[in-house]
Amino acid sequence: MAEPTFTYEAKEQVLVIHLPRELDHHNCRNLRNETDLLLAENYIRKLVFDFSRTEFMDSSGIGILLNRYKEMERSGGKVAIYGAGSQIVRVLTIGGLGKLVPRYDSKEAAIAE
Repeated sequence: MAEPTFTYEAKEQVLVIHLPRELDHHNCRNLRNETDLLLAENYIRKLVFDFSRTEFMDSSGIGILLNRYKEMERSGGKVAIYGAGSQIVRVLTIGGLGKLVPRYDSKEAAIAE
């Protein structure tokens, strides 16, 4: 049985996006479309990306994260990341997101900030 690609957890004005094992061009289109709908239908002030299961991310993943960061910045919102392992942190740093998006060790810390 295939694991679900993305799962979402919304509470008040926070949307937590639980990412799959691989974040690549095959599933980034779904992430973009699904989050477009969720952001349009809800008043989200903070996006939190959960990388705890993610082992691989390519430039498509960087692109969608950067796009969501810019979108949230324009609307006065914030973006946070938690659970990223060393390989994902490396990709985020190389992609320039290491300086833009704060990283946390837990979901609670990412939501609280």
